Amino acid sequence: MADDRGAFIWYELMTDDPAKARAFYNAVIGWDIDADNSVPDGSMDYRMINRGDGGFAGGVLVLGKDMLANGAKPGWLGYVHVPDVDAAARRFVAAGGAIHMGPNDMEGVGRMALVADPQGAVIYLMTPTPPPGNPDAKSDVFDFAKPRHFRWNELWTSDQDAAASLYGDVFGWTQEGAMPMGEMGDYRFIQHNGGGIGAMGHAQSGGEGSRWQYFAGVDDIDRACKAVVENGGAMLGEPMPIPGGEYSAYAHDPSGATIGLVGPRKEP
Repeated sequence: MADDRGAFIWYELMTDDPAKARAFYNAVIGWDIDADNSVPDGSMDYRMINRGDGGFAGGVLVLGKDMLANGAKPGWLGYVHVPDVDAAARRFVAAGGAIHMGPNDMEGVGRMALVADPQGAVIYLMTPTPPPGNPDAKSDVFDFAKPRHFRWNELWTSDQDAAASLYGDVFGWTQEGAMPMGEMGDYRFIQHNGGGIGAMGHAQSGGEGSRWQYFAGVDDIDRACKAVVENGGAMLGEPMPIPGGEYSAYAHDPSGATIGLVGPRKEP
């Protein structure tokens, strides 16, 4: 697969209720999540998220009883392409982070590791296996502008300088520009290959701590927010205007996983 170090190449929803997740994300974003497990041997319950244009938006890992008993919780995880998973994982540990899973290989998928940065934000490292006959394939799950793709990656961290240094070192990201947020500090933008992919905010005392959050594109922010409530989710505040004329909002899905939404506000 094309070496695209530092690119977000996959997103994964962990949920304890795939049926509710399927209905919710279809109504809110327009995704069609597989109704059944796609793993032939049944070793895990994993379902693909289909965008409707022939591509994928990510996957869904269904949390079984053992996973839940061991502390797994509904939520979203992002995967970032690295050319050497083992070396990247060691750099996280050397900086004061931790390896939570792996590195290990999944046949036909790639090599991956689940790591935490020194502030506790969790992310996957992955060297994907290219699909048969297409060694230069590139993921298109992230797109800054398109609905039904992931459009923004947001890191809330207790140490922005340390995070910028680590992620810059391992992924090659740059950090240029910021938006002042008053008492919350600066919202610092991050780039990959010169294009904006997200930002870093300062994790607030008493809040949810250091973490990654992800935003999916919608065609109409007001329609999507209405669908959140109508399909068992909950809005975390009202849509807010963002640079460029669009709006963003945070929501919980029916199992409590946080999903960000971003898109235009259409005239009635």
